Amino acid sequence: MTGLNLSQIKRLWIRPALQAIGLDDPAHVNIVTGIGLVESGYVWLEQLHGGPARGFWQMEPASHDDIWKNSLPAPCRSKIASGLNRLLYGQPHSADLMIALPLYGAGMCAVKVLLAPEPIPAADDAAGQARYHKRWYNSPLGAASVMANISDFQAAITA
Repeated sequence: MTGLNLSQIKRLWIRPALQAIGLDDPAHVNIVTGIGLVESGYVWLEQLHGGPARGFWQMEPASHDDIWKNSLPAPCRSKIASGLNRLLYGQPHSADLMIALPLYGAGMCAVKVLLAPEPIPAADDAAGQARYHKRWYNSPLGAASVMANISDFQAAITA
């Protein structure tokens, strides 16, 4: 990896973002760190070749908007929605803000992970996190490769 330091990404963006929404356990911190590493290498803020994905975690606007419309209004999610709103610094939620506000992007990634119907793998399970990312975040149609991404999830775990 070139550019941003992965340990600083975890400390300065991911942990504070996940603390704001109450998901700052080691498994969530590591999987969100790994997803950003796999999806963008913490280099690309917009999807290459004109795709719609935004931010280091490469979430598509349709996924972003669906989370806000269909998943966050539930009363049990009010703490998460409140935390995400704090990460927006008073701005209305918008997929484009995942580019400008990395903490918001990390928080949205964590929420997408949380909404998957299967619990996330253990904090130290790089292979499990790579499989989980492919199945529940990248999707079977995405370009991610479980085997190729295990080393990125391991780097996220050890950062």
